[in-house]
Order: sequence, then C-alpha cells, then structure tokens
Amino acid sequence: MTSPSIYLHFEDKDALLDAVCARYFAKLDLEMQRVAAGQPSTADVLRAQGLAYVRFALQTPGLYRIATMGEWRSGSDVDIALASSAFEHICGTVQTLMDEGIYPPGDPTTVALQLWSAAHGVVALLIAKPHLPFGDVEAFADRVMRAVSCGHIVAGLVGADATPQQTLEWLMPERRSEGSGL
Repeated sequence: MTSPSIYLHFEDKDALLDAVCARYFAKLDLEMQRVAAGQPSTADVLRAQGLAYVRFALQTPGLYRIATMGEWRSGSDVDIALASSAFEHICGTVQTLMDEGIYPPGDPTTVALQLWSAAHGVVALLIAKPHLPFGDVEAFADRVMRAVSCGHIVAGLVGADATPQQTLEWLMPERRSEGSGL
C-alpha cells in the first residue's frame, strides 16, 4: 500500500491516527490480560499490569506518544479505545482490591487514573530523558509503581487524608513528632 493510498481507507489524517491508536490500545489490552493471568494475588495483577504498560510503551515509543500524548479531539475514538481496554482492566483490578479490603473504598476510576499517571510519568521520562540515572529501567518502574500501589494500601489503613507526618507516626510510633525531628 503506498502512502497516499492509505488515505483511501480513512476519512482524513485524524481518522487514520485514531485507527492506529485504537490498534495500539487493543494490543496493550491483550498484553495486560496476558500478564494478569496466573498472578498469585490481585495486588500482583496490578503490579504486572503497570509493568506491562511501561514495557509496552518502551517497545513502541513513537506509537506511545501518538496514542497517549496527542492532543485531545472531541469525537476521537482514542479515548473510547482506551476506556474499553487497558484502562478498564486497571479499573477492574482496583475495584477488586477495594472489594477485597486491600484498597480503601472509593471511586476505582480515580485510583486507576492515579496509577496510570504514575506509569505514564515513568514512561514519559524514560522516553524523553533516557540519560537520567534510572539504573535498571524495569526495576525503576517497579519501584515507582509499588510505591504508588502501596501508598493506596497504607491510605486505607491510616486514612486517606492523613498527612505524611501522621502516616509516619502511624507506621513508626516510636518516631512520634516530639523530639524526633519529624
């Protein structure tokens, strides 16, 4: 197929990009389903999904930019593709964590957006600033995703509105603010 002939199959460039992005998200969705299978716990499923997102994006950084960093257009199929695929799986995993009492009750979409923001931030930095001292990329991504995921677990235990100081005091009562320098 020659470059100009591809446009015979699409209304315009935006429609072509939408189709490319929808296919990207469909492949990401399959990968996220694959890595979720056989995980020992729902928390491990979430971790595997986050790492799959990072790995998949790093394998195709050009497509990732188009699919996730393109300007939003009303009527675009891209957000529909995302909502019906990988993001929906993360929301489902978060809901299961809430149902299991591991995450505090709430809106799973909001929590999934927070997790996705962390994964997206990792990917964006790894693509745009590969010279930064990340060390092992997978280990770096795993540490970030674990920190965010575990933060939600702790928030469920100590209270979602707890300050960092209150969280430290809950986690390490021997380091109460009086005289500890916290």
